Amino acid sequence: MLISVVHIHVKSDVLVAFIEATKENALYSRLETGVARFDFLQQIDDPTRFTLVEVFRNEEAPAKHRETAHFLKWRDAVTDMMVEPRTNARHINISPDDSAWG
Repeated sequence: MLISVVHIHVKSDVLVAFIEATKENALYSRLETGVARFDFLQQIDDPTRFTLVEVFRNEEAPAKHRETAHFLKWRDAVTDMMVEPRTNARHINISPDDSAWG
């Protein structure tokens, strides 16, 4: 498993549009065969900050994800909504075992 944790800071006046665009991207991302999990989270103490937790089944899956129509649509729609460029940290899975991801 390869896990990508993406942090996004969004302008306050576009929160609803950002949430709707990202919910759509997350929905279609979960249908990709290379995606084991795709979580979309909003920070409680600062609702303009979001985290995406993307769990990919192999090293090739993130690149394939970034080529999908739904990701490209999302990227183009939300880039100008961000206060600053999103950050991404890649992780490997330790626990639970990869087989527990389904």
